Amino acid sequence: MKQDANSTQLAASGEVFGGPARVVGIHFVASATAGTITIRDGGATGAIKAVFATPASATATGFIGLSDTPFRCQTDAYCALTDVTSVTVIYA
Repeated sequence: MKQDANSTQLAASGEVFGGPARVVGIHFVASATAGTITIRDGGATGAIKAVFATPASATATGFIGLSDTPFRCQTDAYCALTDVTSVTVIYA
């Protein structure tokens, strides 16, 4: 059975959800400098689940779809942003 999805928008590194979650998608707005989006399980110093590179373009947007193979965060989902303007993380 599929679960309802939720989302969290971040303009800086921060918690996506304070409990177990499956990250199923990420929409991002890049910055003028190439950057990274890092998904962690367990807060800012938690285990790294995935790292995604973003382009150097202040007007670029993108979507990373993970619904077929979501990342499970058992403790809590955290998103670290480096040179990324904002993200919307979709989780279930």
